[in-house]
Amino acid sequence: MKTSATSLDGLDLLSSAVIILDADSRVTYANAAAENLLESSFRNLAHQKIDTLFLNGDKLNTVFQQAVDHQFADKRLDLTLERAGRDPLHVHVIVTALDRVDMPVLIELRENVQQLKLDREERLLDQSQANKELIRNLAHEIKNPLGGIRGAAQLLELELPERHLKELREYTQVIIKEADRLQTLVDRLLAPHRRPHIVGDVNIHEVCERVRSLIMAEFSSGLTIKRDYDLSVPEFRGDKEQLIQAVLNIAHNAAHALTERIKQGDAQITLQTRVARQVTLAKVRYRLALDLHIIDNGPGIPPDIQDRIFYPLVSGRDGGSGLGLTLAQTFVQQHMGVIECVSRPGCTDFRILIPLP
Repeated sequence: MKTSATSLDGLDLLSSAVIILDADSRVTYANAAAENLLESSFRNLAHQKIDTLFLNGDKLNTVFQQAVDHQFADKRLDLTLERAGRDPLHVHVIVTALDRVDMPVLIELRENVQQLKLDREERLLDQSQANKELIRNLAHEIKNPLGGIRGAAQLLELELPERHLKELREYTQVIIKEADRLQTLVDRLLAPHRRPHIVGDVNIHEVCERVRSLIMAEFSSGLTIKRDYDLSVPEFRGDKEQLIQAVLNIAHNAAHALTERIKQGDAQITLQTRVARQVTLAKVRYRLALDLHIIDNGPGIPPDIQDRIFYPLVSGRDGGSGLGLTLAQTFVQQHMGVIECVSRPGCTDFRILIPLP
């Protein structure tokens, strides 16, 4: 049972995690937010030493000792606290020395959600820039010899002896067709960088409806596409065709991931629009932003590729080119936006954020 001190009752109302330690650095109190953050009940946390709660708990223990020795009244620091079998906690820590012998130290933990979001967006932008350079260099290295290979195959076909033309032409045609296939792949890689950005007024619900009609035409049975629109989302300046392609690539991937559920008849994709307020994108703060979600109830993205799904040529299904999400991310970034993804079995949520006027 938690301490009976009525002076601590109000701490359960706080959104930040609060832990109070005794003189031996053992937990004597943890509020509800601390139980949620640490994914453990107070019953399990009680009387544990602070340095045993985390794999690198010695960092907190050092600050605890400083507080006990009255080296400061309160101290603030950012830490990444490692946990066995769980994701690390990125937190802002406030350690306060209390004027009580039985409870000398209070520790407050606040997740650095905003900083994590900024770091993730910065990584996405860096990754996108690296992808562009990789694609340009790769295309240059492939296209030059590819034209030579195709031309040589055509010349070779012209020199084939008439009596063996039918048998040997099969091999030269394989070379020519494969060269054409690679040329098409290179063109697709370069497409977003070549195509001009055509700006006009965009109604995001027209984009969603166009995507919905295209997906339903291909997957006519067993799949439901649910609309959850906020009609107050204003129009904004952008390239409508690029945004249709971006949303279509995501929705098309979702539909393919739902193959088994389509057979069962309970496959569902949700197109949801909202207005997000006070959003920071690429270190720039916007008052309003489009908040578009493409959600499916499929098996989820394999964990081993979740961090790489926007890389070119990375695909989670057999036969996939691995270019759809790369192109989608490029198109959205050209609108000063970003795509985020959260995936688990039964729910994959792609979130598109784009600044609004």
